[in-house]
Amino acid sequence: MIGKLRRGVDGLIDRIRPSRIRPTEPPETFVDAEGREVRIRPYREGDFEGLVEMYDEFDPELRAQGTPPIGAENIEAWLDDLRDGVNVVAIYDGRPVGHVSFVPDGTDRHELAIFVHQEYQHAGIGSRLMANGLGYAREQGVRYVWLTVESWKRGIQRFYSRAGFSTVNPMGAAHRMSRTL
Repeated sequence: MIGKLRRGVDGLIDRIRPSRIRPTEPPETFVDAEGREVRIRPYREGDFEGLVEMYDEFDPELRAQGTPPIGAENIEAWLDDLRDGVNVVAIYDGRPVGHVSFVPDGTDRHELAIFVHQEYQHAGIGSRLMANGLGYAREQGVRYVWLTVESWKRGIQRFYSRAGFSTVNPMGAAHRMSRTL
C-alpha cells in the first residue's frame, strides 16, 4: 500500500514539476507517449526532402517569429541556411517529424530552433529531441546557445528552462534565453 501511494505521489510531482532535460548524445530510439517508436539521430543529407515536406505541412498558426517559412521554395532556402549548423532529426516511420538546429551566428555562438510537427507534439518527442540536440551540439564543439521566444508563450519558456536555458533579456515582445554547453 505504501509503495503504491509513493508511486502515485511521485507521478503527481512529475506532472507538476517536469524533469530537467539533460544533454545526451544521439542516436536514441524510444517509444513516445502515443506508442510510436521514434529514432533521434544527427541530420543526414537524405533527410532534406523529408524536412521540406514536414515544414510544408506545418500549421502556420504554430510558426514562431516567421519560422518555418511558408512555401516549399522558401523552406528549401531556409533549410539550406540551417545546414551550416548542427542538426538533429526525430524520425518516425521513415520520415522526419521533428528537427532541432544550432546555427552559428558569426560570434562563436549558436541560435537554436526546434520544431515538432503538430501531429507529434505533446508526446515527449520535443524533450528527447532537445536532449539529443544539446548533447550532439556539445559533441560538435558548440559552447553557447541562445534563442528568442515570444513573451506570452509561457509554456515554451518553461520547456526551455527545463533544458537549462535562462532568460537573459525579459523585455519586449520576445525574450532572449541562453545557456552554455
